[in-house]
This record gives sequence, structure tokens and C-alpha cells, in this order.
Amino acid sequence: MTARVLVVDDEPDLLELVRINLAQSGYTVETAASGSDALAALRRAPPDVMILDLMLPDLSGTELCARVRADQRLAALPIIMLTAKSEEIDRVVGLELGADDYVTKPFSPRELALRVRAPTGEEARVLEHGALRVDPDSHRASVDGREITLTAKEFQLLVALMGRPGRVMTRERLLDEVWGSDITVTSRTIDTHLKRLREKLGRAGDLIETVRGVGYRFAE
Repeated sequence: MTARVLVVDDEPDLLELVRINLAQSGYTVETAASGSDALAALRRAPPDVMILDLMLPDLSGTELCARVRADQRLAALPIIMLTAKSEEIDRVVGLELGADDYVTKPFSPRELALRVRAPTGEEARVLEHGALRVDPDSHRASVDGREITLTAKEFQLLVALMGRPGRVMTRERLLDEVWGSDITVTSRTIDTHLKRLREKLGRAGDLIETVRGVGYRFAE
């Protein structure tokens, strides 16, 4: 089944450019020119991925991102932040609010298409450690039998670490494995996502250990 992408931006020319390129890459694309239009589209039919501009006329991208993450039905929706702002603080705020990735304008349509990845359907074994259980196939994680809602990137990070207990994963290795070697993001991105992941896991968050100056390790 074709993955559906919702693109939210108030620049008509850019919106059409992104729509055409994603459609040519095989995605079904819906567009919205404002935060209110995006909310209506999300309620009507949740997409598989949302590309969200930071600056919108009626509702900021960060506010829309926060609303999506607060909605149980949409909490796991992958969000790629699209912004003309290149300062790290803007990227970090978006990531802390729950965005999975970001692309800074100007960008190449091909680069954006590379960020939008449909589920592979590849079978994977269930991972368990104490009270924590992760099923990569169904994209479900639970602690003490209680399901935890994770974003796409948080889930990928957890699987990457949990699948190699006792092994140190450098930030660079995690960036390469989760975001891809052709994507430019900073080590701060990893720290922000893992901070949020630990908080969501509660007591099981202690299983993700920080190795100072190197990276992270999942407990044996």
C-alpha cells in the first residue's frame, strides 16, 4: 500500500514542488497551507508521515507538533520539520516537542524524498529485557505490560540499542543507522531524542546507559 504524506507549508510554489517530487517518488501526497487546514486533514485521515513547516500563518509548526504528540491517535506519527531557520535552537525546540527529523531550506527535493521512508515490512524478532518488551514488526513497545507511545525515530533508536545489549553505540553510528549516512544532523539530535525516550520508558529508561564522551549502551 502506498505511503501517504501530508505536507504543511504556506508557500504555494514550494508546496507544489514538494508535492510533485514526492508523488514522482511513489507517495500519495496531501497538502495544507495552514495549521488549521493541517489539523482538519489529520482528523480526516491520519497520514503515514507529516512534513511540517516551522512558520505558518495561523499556528506555528512547533505548536502543531505539540498538539499532534498530545493526541493518542497521532502520537506515533513521524514528523519531519521543514524550516528556513538554520539556528540550532530552532531545530532543538522542534525535536524536543516531538519532531523526528528536520530539513533546512533551501533543500533539494531528492533529499526530502530520502527522509520520507515507508515501512519496510521486514520481519524482526521481539526484543525483551525485564519489564521492557519491543515488537519491531507491530511497532509496539511496553513496560510492565503498559504500552508506550514512541515516535518513529525514538522507536528506531530503541531497537538499535536494544538489539545490541552491552555494546557501546557511538552517536555517529546511531545517526548513520537511524537517519542514514547521507543525512546531515548533529549529535545533539541523538541526545534530545534519547532524553525524551528515557522519560517515556520510565523506570526502564535506566536500561539505556550513557557512556561519557562516546555514546550510549543498552544494559546486558
